[in-house]
Amino acid sequence: MGKLVLVTGGARSGKSTFAEAEVRKLNQKTAYIATGIAFDEAMKSRIEKHVAQRPSIWTTYEKPTQVHEIVKEVSQQHNVVLLDCITVLITNTLFQDQIDFDGIDEKTVDLTEERIHNDIKMMVEMFRKTDMTVYLVTNEVGSGIVPENRLARIFRDFAGRTNQYIASIADEVYCVISGIPVKIKG
Repeated sequence: MGKLVLVTGGARSGKSTFAEAEVRKLNQKTAYIATGIAFDEAMKSRIEKHVAQRPSIWTTYEKPTQVHEIVKEVSQQHNVVLLDCITVLITNTLFQDQIDFDGIDEKTVDLTEERIHNDIKMMVEMFRKTDMTVYLVTNEVGSGIVPENRLARIFRDFAGRTNQYIASIADEVYCVISGIPVKIKG
């Protein structure tokens, strides 16, 4: 069985930079799974900056949803995986069905969360069955005030519960604050 490491922190906390540095230290065949979609100029610029800071020898897989579909392929060719990021993966999955989040009932919210949880659980379980070291980057979104709009609250809840699930089964968990990683598990 491989190793699962969760790296969390707030926006621009340095979590991706930390995860990339840790993966570089391993000096292994690395797969970078990018979940971001360049839907506007700001996101396109963010993606370009991330690409520029990664080693060119890493293999990039762009997979905005359903990451479990590529785990087998990735595991046959790599020893290390860096997935950035879980919260973007949740966002992409939330919006793929074009749901009206202001008008949906709680049952639909629950079913949507269950689908997202099952996708991520399947991905994590598949990673755990490999010999790879897997770094998962996520955002800690529950440290602020309760969001005013319903979609933001739904997202915060989904992300918070997803992070709790991954942290509960991860071998190591780091929280990055102002560029300083703090090991909180393992």
